[in-house]
Amino acid sequence: MVMASVKQQAERERVAYTSHSFFPPLHKSPRSPFFADSTSIHFVFIPLSVPFLDLCFLSKLRLHRFLLPRSSITCRPVTFLKSSGAIRGDRNRDERRFYMSPPIETPNKVPVSYHHTPHPPLNERILSSLTRRSVAAHPWHDLEIGPEAPKIFNCVVEIGKGSKVKYELDKKTGLIKVDRVLYSSVVYPHNYGFIPRTICEDSDPMDVLVIMQEPVLPGCFLRAKAIGLMPMIDQGEKDDKIIAVCADDPEYRHYNDIKELPPHRLAEIRRFFEDYKKNENKEVAVNDFLPASTAYEAIKHSMRLYADYIVESLRR
Repeated sequence: MVMASVKQQAERERVAYTSHSFFPPLHKSPRSPFFADSTSIHFVFIPLSVPFLDLCFLSKLRLHRFLLPRSSITCRPVTFLKSSGAIRGDRNRDERRFYMSPPIETPNKVPVSYHHTPHPPLNERILSSLTRRSVAAHPWHDLEIGPEAPKIFNCVVEIGKGSKVKYELDKKTGLIKVDRVLYSSVVYPHNYGFIPRTICEDSDPMDVLVIMQEPVLPGCFLRAKAIGLMPMIDQGEKDDKIIAVCADDPEYRHYNDIKELPPHRLAEIRRFFEDYKKNENKEVAVNDFLPASTAYEAIKHSMRLYADYIVESLRR
């Protein structure tokens, strides 16, 4: 009988607690040191059936525990927070609100360190390039010469207009490297580069001097239109240069033959190639400029030599 009455009393208190009809019973000694600070965090027994607890009580009162049946309770921490003051009729600014914390999971967890993060995996492309020693693209072999060759073709710029640095293509890597700084006090009068997928007797691609308004960065390519040929002998070897204009420069794209250029412009070009190796004790001879038709034939010849070079390389 005693146990039954106790259970009934606990059930009545639990129903009243969940419906907020009255404040739960307090400890017999509210002046206990355990409740000296009204902002302390207490641990109470909360029924599993109650998802949200919103109790309001005056600051003079102290909450100790709820008498609930053992079969329907579990121990969870409840956080003690100040409310906005507008709870159940805004009785008092010192009213408090209880919020039920999420359930505590107790599986074995691996401790997480916030000081040491794992290293990201290496890039697969980097690994493949290290193993196969491949490059993304080679400007000499991978860049097409263009559908309008030999009249209009792609040109890879190695040296920009006004530069004293002699850049050139590194045949092994496909990169533009610094060969040297010119020994003479001269600069390149125009952008200088080569035609992709061509080769000459000196085993280098066909050289091109492109006349245009602005300097171009080394490694870029542009569309050029051949207007003539400059025959040149460099240290006893044939080293002809194609004279071209930028096909997309509005100031020069209307030129079709080298005879249309001002004579002084041709004199500057000739003088540069005659002098730029003098301080290196190297002899360079420049002959008379030839028309555009000769330039077309030279480009076609270099294209045929390149095709033979590729076929021979495949046979090897």
